[in-house]
Amino acid sequence: MVNRTKKKRPALIFRYNALPVIYPYLRGIKNTMDISGTCISSTEDEHGPIYVYQTRNSRILSFDGKIYQSCMKLNNINGLHLGYTQAMMAGLFFIPIVKTATVMGLGAGSMAKNLLNSFSELNVHAIEYREAVAKIAKEYFYLPDTDRLSLHIDDAVNYMKNTDMKSDIIFSDLYNSEGMEPKQVQSSYLRDCKNALNNQGVLVLNICHTALKLREELDELLALEFKNRLLSFEVEGGNTIVLAFKNDIPSIKREELLTKGKWLQEEMSIPMERYAKLLGDTHGYDHTHF
Repeated sequence: MVNRTKKKRPALIFRYNALPVIYPYLRGIKNTMDISGTCISSTEDEHGPIYVYQTRNSRILSFDGKIYQSCMKLNNINGLHLGYTQAMMAGLFFIPIVKTATVMGLGAGSMAKNLLNSFSELNVHAIEYREAVAKIAKEYFYLPDTDRLSLHIDDAVNYMKNTDMKSDIIFSDLYNSEGMEPKQVQSSYLRDCKNALNNQGVLVLNICHTALKLREELDELLALEFKNRLLSFEVEGGNTIVLAFKNDIPSIKREELLTKGKWLQEEMSIPMERYAKLLGDTHGYDHTHF
């Protein structure tokens, strides 16, 4: 996977209990590469084209033929194969029992499928603006037809503004072919996400391919709306994962974090121990607590 050259920007540092939360300004590109493979589906709606490519081992969703929006391994249709989607599951470290999850931006349904497959009692709500994308997810990426999955064809901002449902975790991964949706950078949207969380809930955001000005604005809004109750870490490809907590960040020992990572790794078949260590190392957690 090829990434554009990235220049480090000055870090913006927030503090929680004297531990720095660092947001490195990196112009990460979301899984960018020229996609090789056979185009097995090409359609277009009022928002632009939607492509499905297939290689010997994978099926890929793209909006422009260059950027991976989702990737599914044909021998593991419920797996999470893009690093940033795996890393977003780090929000689960802080939730004792996850019962309800909301995925903002369905794409090919990778996160929804993995969550449903990993936790038999979990209900997932997936919000997708483009009905054509949801149809592609069902037809080519095996999005399941189950009562535990509620699919909402709606604008993310409008859905969050009007929903009465509370979630343990909300994943916000709103992107188009140009990069991060400006809709994510709105105080009203972030506030509505916070209000839609249960008391110990976590909002998880994926940030990449973002102009510096937009990123600065998002950092400021997150700090304001979530009162600096934020953790973040960077993963390969330049993506930054931000965890925003509705209430206080739970106190957890490093050993507990690593144990939770090992358990989630077994349940979800993704390398969660790696992200537990990365999160701990990023924030300087020792053998006491966060």
